[in-house]
Amino acid sequence: AYLRGFDRGEAVVAQVGPPDIGGRFFYNADMSGFNFRPERVPLGVVLETLLRDLHNPQPPAIYVGSTTLDTYLPGLRAHNPIALPQREPLASIWIGNRTRIAAHQDLPDNLACVVAGRRRFTLFPPQQLANLYIGPLDLTPAGQPVSLVDIAAPDLQRFPRYAQALEHALVAELEPGDALFIPSMWWHHVEALTPFNVLVNFWWRQSPAYMDSPMNALMLALLTLRDLPAEQRAIWRDV
Repeated sequence: AYLRGFDRGEAVVAQVGPPDIGGRFFYNADMSGFNFRPERVPLGVVLETLLRDLHNPQPPAIYVGSTTLDTYLPGLRAHNPIALPQREPLASIWIGNRTRIAAHQDLPDNLACVVAGRRRFTLFPPQQLANLYIGPLDLTPAGQPVSLVDIAAPDLQRFPRYAQALEHALVAELEPGDALFIPSMWWHHVEALTPFNVLVNFWWRQSPAYMDSPMNALMLALLTLRDLPAEQRAIWRDV
């Protein structure tokens, strides 16, 4: 009821997966696509669906991620102010049921605040990149490359170096009112533990707003090299 008081009736993008994915939003079996589909639906419909399935032991997985707070729930941010001196953060809301988001990293610093439900964050330092088995750069579930390891049930025969990453893992379980600061480029896996979960986070970059992301620059460089003649690509391999 509280969130509905700020709802403008705008359609949001909800990611929906069948019950058999167990809440893990990920690739399909041959990694040609994903095990979920996006749907544009009014936020009120998402909330009604989540409440309807509160006691359903195997509901469809539903996840509304990184939705701009001021656009879809105007007034909510002003009603719950947070002091971040010398920062101009972007505020986003995340809503869903029991879901698991693969370990990934973001360029902005991130202050994640749990509003409803419980969430478990598993963090890895940026230096654990080689031990997290990162998937494709050009086909990603939500924009950022993700770890292929199922952190809830890691296959150490397939991903043996993940055992080394675990030695450096930090785990935090958050309840309503708790907040977690995730520094830029730290890997983080997020698991929502209850049938109804809401998180608000605040993002800010340490670099000027006019600068593009390093990931976009990397992708452009790779695509440029890909289309060079073979003899030129061979030269660039040694650069």
